[in-house]
Amino acid sequence: MMQLGNPKKRSRIARIPSSSSLSPPFFNDPSSSDFLLSLVPPSDSSSQLQIHLHSPVIRRRSKFFDALLSDRWLPPPNSSSPPGSSTAFHRQHLTSHPVDAYVAVLRLLYAADAGDDLSASIGSASSALDLLPVALELLFEDLIRSCVRFLEAVPWTEEEEARVISLVPLLGADESRDLLARVSPSSGNSCEEMLHGLILTAIHNHSNMAFAKAFVAKILRDLSDREAARRVLERAFETSLKIVKESLEEYSSPDFRGDHNETEAIQRLNLHTAMTNARHLLWLVERMIELRVADTAVKEWSDQASFTADLQRAFRDDAWRNIVPGFPALVLRCTSRLANAVASGTILASTLVRTRLVKDWLPVLIVCKDNVSPMLSSHKSLYTELEDTFLSIISTLPLSDAQGLLQQCLSFSTRSVEDCPHLVTAFNTWFRRAARSPLPENNS
Repeated sequence: MMQLGNPKKRSRIARIPSSSSLSPPFFNDPSSSDFLLSLVPPSDSSSQLQIHLHSPVIRRRSKFFDALLSDRWLPPPNSSSPPGSSTAFHRQHLTSHPVDAYVAVLRLLYAADAGDDLSASIGSASSALDLLPVALELLFEDLIRSCVRFLEAVPWTEEEEARVISLVPLLGADESRDLLARVSPSSGNSCEEMLHGLILTAIHNHSNMAFAKAFVAKILRDLSDREAARRVLERAFETSLKIVKESLEEYSSPDFRGDHNETEAIQRLNLHTAMTNARHLLWLVERMIELRVADTAVKEWSDQASFTADLQRAFRDDAWRNIVPGFPALVLRCTSRLANAVASGTILASTLVRTRLVKDWLPVLIVCKDNVSPMLSSHKSLYTELEDTFLSIISTLPLSDAQGLLQQCLSFSTRSVEDCPHLVTAFNTWFRRAARSPLPENNS
């Protein structure tokens, strides 16, 4: 018995019923056939396989053979030649696809004619993808439908998906609709909507928030479309920042001051809401800096005079201490991450943005140092780090702008001058520059 093609590939083509299970005429039966098909491998035109077929069977199931064997191919009406004789025989060469795929499809023509379920003959997505191109060439509609239905219902490997996409243009609109729905977005922003949904789920709804955030962070790092990541993160950042600001605004409002139980409950809710969304903000800021897409976030953070005023009022009050003791540190960490990115050049901010960033947030740092007891050593290091960063940014500003801001930084001083070298350096730098004779302007 002749064997063709790779045995492994041949085994996955289809589970074809044997000829013994079919009623006559039998596939490849030379004694009763009236059609000889030559199958020529695309890679080896010197070898071929001849298959004996029966025109009534193949014409019923294949529009290709039905057109091929139209009236002009039939033997003359008065011909007494028996089936299989040279006068009744028609020869056709097919070379487009692997020989074993043709053989499998031709067998299925006979299986379909015998009423067998073609779907049962397809064992895998790879099998369907081997059969489908031949079924399309031979216009074998029953097998086309079976292959498409099978492919729509099973998972694909990346290689199989590429093959599906290459075959979609050969299918009709109705046949390809379900396949296209798996590989083609229905709208241009589906990727962004998916990312936005992942972020919201990770920071709001997932019980194991740390692991979910780590996974989404990896998805964002691996994403090739950096602008999509930017838009999605900015959208989530604006939402969380808005919630924090509104919660602090309500907490700081005189309308909600008092000792009543209901007022206290509202205040607790406002603070907890602000605290929760500040955590989200910190994670979003870290992702934006990591991906170098935090430009808009820095601009937004540098224009928060009203928000920072509410923070100062809140931190001068003792009510928050037993409700959200970690809230000030969260706010300062967000500020520190963004300010560090500006000071290091990771984010190239304008002079106006740099000035406003220090001007709005320096008072918050001062209030935290004066009113928030550094119960944890990490708080003290956070204050020192943010002091260093603010002083670095001030050193990048025009002397007139730096002058007023440096005067506010006196609160960074300690009882020992040696304990605040960063402040000494900042003032020495400013006085050195201020003492310099004005440099001539470049008029070229």
